[in-house]
Amino acid sequence: MSRPLNVGVLTVGYGPFKSLGDDGLRGVQIAVDEVGGMVAGRPIHLAVNLTDATPNRTMEVLDELLAENMVEYVVGPLSGNEGLAVRNMARHNPQMVFLNGTSGAQELTIRDSPSNFFSFAPNGVQVIAGLGEYAFNQLRFRNIVTIAEDYSFPHAQVGSFQIEFGRAGGHVIEKLWVPMAASDYTEVIRAIPDAADAVLVLLGGTDAIEFITQYEQAGRPKPMLGGSITADQTVLSASNVNTQVLHGMIACGPTADDFASHEWKHFVETYRRLFPTGLNFPSYFAICYYLNMKASLLALQQTNGETQPDVFIPALNKIHFRGPSGLVSLDDHRQAITTNFVVSVASTREGTLYRKQLLEVQNVSQTIGMNERDYLKLGWFTRENPRVGQFEH
Repeated sequence: MSRPLNVGVLTVGYGPFKSLGDDGLRGVQIAVDEVGGMVAGRPIHLAVNLTDATPNRTMEVLDELLAENMVEYVVGPLSGNEGLAVRNMARHNPQMVFLNGTSGAQELTIRDSPSNFFSFAPNGVQVIAGLGEYAFNQLRFRNIVTIAEDYSFPHAQVGSFQIEFGRAGGHVIEKLWVPMAASDYTEVIRAIPDAADAVLVLLGGTDAIEFITQYEQAGRPKPMLGGSITADQTVLSASNVNTQVLHGMIACGPTADDFASHEWKHFVETYRRLFPTGLNFPSYFAICYYLNMKASLLALQQTNGETQPDVFIPALNKIHFRGPSGLVSLDDHRQAITTNFVVSVASTREGTLYRKQLLEVQNVSQTIGMNERDYLKLGWFTRENPRVGQFEH
């Protein structure tokens, strides 16, 4: 029998993002199931390693894997700052290939990324695409406040939204930041200015659920838009989420639960067959981990199961395929070019919340259509950059 293919998987197993990590792992398992648990005659073994969404813990886990030579390549991690840590580890370990999970840090691949690090999942700049123009042109919002956790993934989303909304004619009048795993959002809700037409909420996991609960208790001061994981199925499927306040929310991200493609319908069917107690629909995290794992398996079919970087990397660079939500390819920095959706939270007759497609945005690049030189001149998006009003007419 051929030697097993040992694949390291990094996903969150603790803290507010645990449900996100659970669904990311489901996405990996779907990709393995599609090939019958074997690639190029090699049975696939997943070495799952749990993190708490912090770079320090992720580096500890990765150090153990590398020191003990336990795996042939790595898929993951989940959170933005974790991804930056893994990318830096990849630079110092050229003997191994690393594929992203769902880390959405803006700077993950576009500048100085090592040739052995790949991301077949969109970053935070990409997963907000379409929402700014929709909010301005369809919802007629003119002044928006953002509320987000203070780290790289939300920084990317806020910056990208500012560009699109500002160029449409809108104004982001204030950016409010909260720590991860906050329990009391009273002060940030009180800080929403009267001049705001709506609030763009960019929280995820239990943070999103807690905020939504407290926002409802505060009387819903303003209409609420959802970022890429605020109205994700990791929130919509939760038993303790307030369905009333979520119903009708306009949001965005790389999935629309009623997307009509054959590939998406098959993905949903497989997800439900393998995980009958999973979420109502596959989440952002399921699909992105799936895309990275699937890409690796497609490349290994071309290399006859060989994972040495000198053959694995060229094969990965050539991979492009039709995923559940559309075409997936790589740019010159080994970053995904994918499809994004603007959605509305709706419910079935049985009361199941789902993401109803409003708009499909194809071929979303990490420079969001800008010339790369001009895009890089903007600098990395942080809590201060872009400044309030920077892209307004």
